[in-house]
Amino acid sequence: MSRSQWWEGPVKAAPDFEQLLKVLRREVPDRPTLFEFFLNQPLHARLAADTTGLEPGSPEETVVAFRNAGYDYATILASDFHFPGGEHSQAKTISLNDGSVIRDRATFEAYQWPDPAMADFTSLDRAAAVLPAGMKAVCQGPCGVLENVISLVGFDNLCFMLADDPELTAEIFDAVGRRIVAYYRTLVQYEAVGAIIGNDDWGFKTQPMISPDDMRRYVIPWHKRIVELAHDAGKPAIMHCCGNLAELMDDIIDDIRYDGKHSYEDAIQPVEEAYDTYGSRIAILGGLDVDFVIRSTPEAVYRRAKEMLERAADRGSYALGTGNSVPEYVPDEQYFAMIAAATEGR
Repeated sequence: MSRSQWWEGPVKAAPDFEQLLKVLRREVPDRPTLFEFFLNQPLHARLAADTTGLEPGSPEETVVAFRNAGYDYATILASDFHFPGGEHSQAKTISLNDGSVIRDRATFEAYQWPDPAMADFTSLDRAAAVLPAGMKAVCQGPCGVLENVISLVGFDNLCFMLADDPELTAEIFDAVGRRIVAYYRTLVQYEAVGAIIGNDDWGFKTQPMISPDDMRRYVIPWHKRIVELAHDAGKPAIMHCCGNLAELMDDIIDDIRYDGKHSYEDAIQPVEEAYDTYGSRIAILGGLDVDFVIRSTPEAVYRRAKEMLERAADRGSYALGTGNSVPEYVPDEQYFAMIAAATEGR
């Protein structure tokens, strides 16, 4: 493994999932704590490079990578469950109308809905078998309620359907929502799962994708049931959601009752401002804008990370990470500079 100013090898201190739980309870953790939705595969390989016998891209490699980087959990894609759609263009960015398969009642009734009871959780079982003491799995869903409806219907079609056929719209949301709830009902029963993520992008840069009233009618009730499942199992629920959610934050905090919110963008609301506004009501996770991390020097990334940790030092309710995730185009050095702010000395 190549060395650098910012990455000298695996964090030596043992993981302690209680630290993330303290953040999600809006308490002050005993030491700076990290949170990330996912890390890219080449970064997994680099973080786990000194460990022999790991299959590239495997759940086992994911666990080792997260542990070596200093996380108290590993984000695990627990199952193969998903909603099959049409053909998508092979591009990094695709239209929200690409691959839609439900256009009307006939195509809705013809769609072959997946059965969450048939989901294969082998990936989670493999991860659970190698989790070190003190570490848990944090698992997301098969995308979210709104994301899957948009994927199946197409965004433009959904906008027309909301106005022209609210009855069919409700049936589509119900068909997706109850299957996702069933999926999480199985997921939260796993002892290795320490928390769940409700991953569902709701917004554009300036506003929610559909009106707040429609969100409250069709989407939010399903998220409320997902969080209730987690809480009934004694586990926290984290929301990963991109976009401008200013009109829906009270719903997220007070009605749905998510324990933590992830995904922030400087062009919408810098994490520092989000923390000061909402951090006493919901844990703020990550937040260093991905574009900032990419374009800045490692030194600048380190400074902002340190300043964010200092802002939260006496108030808690914060874990350090990027605003969204760590895709392949995030330079390793900037990523390592960010996590060094939390892990140096460990």
